[in-house]
Amino acid sequence: MLVQEVAAKYPGRVTFVSENFGASKLAERYGVKGYPAVFVDDVLVAVPRDFGYFGEKEGTGRYAPWRNADNQAKFKADLTRMIDLILAGKKDVVSREHARTSGDVHEIAALPKFTLTDLSGHALTADQLSGRVVLVEFWATWCPPCRSTLEWLGELKHKYGDNIAILALAVESPEDKIRSTVSSLSPDLHWAIADAPTAAAFGDITSVPTMFLFDRSGKTARVLYGAPPDLHQEAERALDGLMK
Repeated sequence: MLVQEVAAKYPGRVTFVSENFGASKLAERYGVKGYPAVFVDDVLVAVPRDFGYFGEKEGTGRYAPWRNADNQAKFKADLTRMIDLILAGKKDVVSREHARTSGDVHEIAALPKFTLTDLSGHALTADQLSGRVVLVEFWATWCPPCRSTLEWLGELKHKYGDNIAILALAVESPEDKIRSTVSSLSPDLHWAIADAPTAAAFGDITSVPTMFLFDRSGKTARVLYGAPPDLHQEAERALDGLMK
């Protein structure tokens, strides 16, 4: 983690803290609705959009596309400068430069329209899911926490049956690795690869896993970011309410 690398350059002066999404008072104060978000002291210095979103080729965020080594180096340099300023007693400078009122994440109100081809070669559209509770999980083959959630989604489908439609949409992953991963998982889920327009339709996917829950009318009921320890319990509590 690059933030941790930078913090390690200041032994005894800077402490690195990692918080699960939903457990951060700072994130709550700033209205951060996604991750990753970076704070130096109590100043919000980077929000999800700064790192771009999946499917972006050129990137519009300050450090997008994030996988570019030059952008990662720029982030480390910027973070180092901000830490140096705060340690020098110039927190006001950092606050002015990074004045933000929110976490800069666009929240969608309802299940968006999309058209994909699933891994079996069949058309997959939002209209096909009408009248059911819908769960959409964005995942990637290189995301370790995603694997346990994908296995759990199969259990959910078995529990709720035809009352729920579950879409597992892969991003930023080679197709052969996607198919290899899916081969040992539940065939009752809708498996597909999300293209850039689909990622954008869901409000720009900045990180995985990200899970969306929609009620029977298609209205957004809950969005769950990251993989906190209680992710599955939180999702099941929400789903139990939607099934009533």
